Amino acid sequence: MNNLKNKILFCSLIAFSICFKGRAQDNIISNHGILKVANHGILTNYLSFYNHTSASIQNDGNLYFFNDYRNDGIHSFDKELKNSRTIFSNINQVNKKPQNIDGVGLTELNNVIFSNSTSDFAFFIQASLDLYGLVDFQEGILKIQQASVDNKLEYSGAVSFHDGSKIQNVSNVSYVDGFVEKVGQQEITFPIGNGNYYRYARISASESNKNIFQSKYKVDDNQFFNIRNNVSGVINKLNEKEYWVIEKSKNSNNTDDIILTLTWDERTTPGELLKDPVRELHIVRWDEKLQIWVDEGGIVDVDTKSISTPTSVKGYGFFTLATVNKDWLLDGDVVIYNLVSANGDGKNDFFRIDNIERFPNNTVEIFNRWGVRVYETTNYNSRGNVFVGKSDGRGTISKGESLPTGTYYYVITYEYKDDKGSRTIKKAGYLHLETN
Repeated sequence: MNNLKNKILFCSLIAFSICFKGRAQDNIISNHGILKVANHGILTNYLSFYNHTSASIQNDGNLYFFNDYRNDGIHSFDKELKNSRTIFSNINQVNKKPQNIDGVGLTELNNVIFSNSTSDFAFFIQASLDLYGLVDFQEGILKIQQASVDNKLEYSGAVSFHDGSKIQNVSNVSYVDGFVEKVGQQEITFPIGNGNYYRYARISASESNKNIFQSKYKVDDNQFFNIRNNVSGVINKLNEKEYWVIEKSKNSNNTDDIILTLTWDERTTPGELLKDPVRELHIVRWDEKLQIWVDEGGIVDVDTKSISTPTSVKGYGFFTLATVNKDWLLDGDVVIYNLVSANGDGKNDFFRIDNIERFPNNTVEIFNRWGVRVYETTNYNSRGNVFVGKSDGRGTISKGESLPTGTYYYVITYEYKDDKGSRTIKKAGYLHLETN
């Protein structure tokens, strides 16, 4: 066993255990060939393990790593058997330390256990891990490593959960610090956290099995909120203590969006936001184009301390919690903003009516101060169907021309349905337009 380094290893292990230790000065076990752990077989590695570029591992049994792991080749399993296990642990080590999991190869793991009692970060991930089956977070925080690319920090590792995977035992002592990816249709509760807090985000199932979403959580990032402190009028108090990121891959179905669920925790969420969560607490999203936090709505479950968007989110990026001024909200959480500055600066460039798209049976009319209708449309806010300061609609004057700066008034009508039935909501008010 002392000549394992730089040897080709071919192992077909059936129903018994082999333990690779080698000499202490060797420090590493290297595989240059084909390594197979057969069904019910056991392979235990106490030294660091390196799977070289031209090498491959097929694990259909039980594979233990008690030290560092690097894969530059192929590491996979039989997709038909689905009963293999891979365990990363330091339980049997005398000198307990974090484990590095890295490499640029294909790493497909089934039924994975993370169990390392090292405080702070127990696993440093600098590889792309494709996880299937049951993933058990028994102990130890996984830190997704970052590297400098063109003077910018980018994540050099990834943890991806595929359809059919299940996650258990996530806690404040075992979660992923950094981006976690979900591939496929199924709902997922992202096992994410930061600063020794497990703070999940959950997204609903989607229709396409090609959809890819990713998420991470961050706490105590003051600089982030210093440059993102603009809020829309309906927002009262913003949670500036923590935020979540939800991103959707460019290759995903553009029309297939998700319902988002976040939670609050008295240790991280400011108490001033939690005085009346059922009535006031909503999820908000940073609108990159408008450079402002916008309301995504909220349905609160006090028992689980969770809050969900009522419908699919209207965009992706940064999310957090906030209280809203309920007096501003119409039925269905519709919010009307009465300023339009159609000057092309990206701010208030159109007549914004939040959440009106939830009620497509709607009509928006705008009149000038003499009562002449200058704008009319139905199904407002769909596919760019918005008022941008120009005359438009049936029977309007000077159709297509920019309207002069001044005060106008709007009439908004939409059909609202709830458990009490269907009814028509009508709201009228003043709108200030600036076109200079």
